[in-house]
Amino acid sequence: MNALLLAAAEEPQPPLIPHLDELVIGLIAFVIVFGFLAKKLLPNINKVLDERREAIEGGIEKAESAQIEAQSVLEQYKAQLAEARHEAARLRQEATEQGTAIIQEMKAEGQRQREEIIAAGHAQIEADRKAASASLRQDVGKLATDLAGKLVGESLEDAARQSRTIDRFLDELEEKAEAVR
Repeated sequence: MNALLLAAAEEPQPPLIPHLDELVIGLIAFVIVFGFLAKKLLPNINKVLDERREAIEGGIEKAESAQIEAQSVLEQYKAQLAEARHEAARLRQEATEQGTAIIQEMKAEGQRQREEIIAAGHAQIEADRKAASASLRQDVGKLATDLAGKLVGESLEDAARQSRTIDRFLDELEEKAEAVR
């Protein structure tokens, strides 16, 4: 052993450069470990990476198809919404037209009822006027016959004669009234 130490002491070796046999043994060990990793671990890593890539690509394809389907559904909803708005506008227009027609009918019915009420009022007024005229005729005739009876001094109680006298007297009064107008 002394000889080795002497040989080592004779040649100074730099500390950063390894011995050749250490270098060869390290290289052989590296190749063995690298070969083992390349044979066993690398295929599994590649397999997992391929599966992830396929999953991502499949997810992207699914997302694109879902986006296309969503766009299609959105277009359908927009078309349905536009159709519903058009239908609502049409229904509003119909309701407005029906409302206008109903208002016109109600106005016409109100006008007709007003005319009927006015006509009934005029008929009632005319009937009341005739009744008042007849009553007035009787009262005036009664007063006239009473007055004439007092003037003449005899009773004019004969109903037929009294009625003729009253009618003639009132007719003369009406003729005079019309002549003055």
